[in-house]
Amino acid sequence: MRRTKPEKRLIPPDIRYNSVYVQTFVHHIMKNGKKSVAQRLVYDAFEIVQEKTGKNPVEVMETAIKNVGPLMEVKPRRVGGATYQVPMEVTADHRVALAIRWIISSSRSRSGHSFSEKFASEIMDASVGQGSAVRKREETHKMAEANRAFSHYRV
Repeated sequence: MRRTKPEKRLIPPDIRYNSVYVQTFVHHIMKNGKKSVAQRLVYDAFEIVQEKTGKNPVEVMETAIKNVGPLMEVKPRRVGGATYQVPMEVTADHRVALAIRWIISSSRSRSGHSFSEKFASEIMDASVGQGSAVRKREETHKMAEANRAFSHYRV
């Protein structure tokens, strides 16, 4: 076990939209250290969202994160030789991290032309409560509900 918890690193907001969430998306999309490529993909996707919805893309993205973030998840706990899936509440930071991860993975698995188009359509779908990222949250909630009997094993 660690003696102390490591301190949280503060992520500076991005340049164009002045949002920490946008910068987090850029960091998660980035591959092989190519930050300028990831920024261009995110900004192109936000322009597509702006054109199609007519709303501020940062607000649409924040709504999508709120709709995708799970409230409960299951974690395995080993008790007496058996492993139980124990439902646990998700902290706010972890909720946002999971939402961002699920939105990006569902965007990558979508069929379409460019990543920017797939990412934009996934954000728009998630902001209205549709899409595979929202379905992933529903599956997580169902799993937590099904294993509610093991909630007394919480640590």
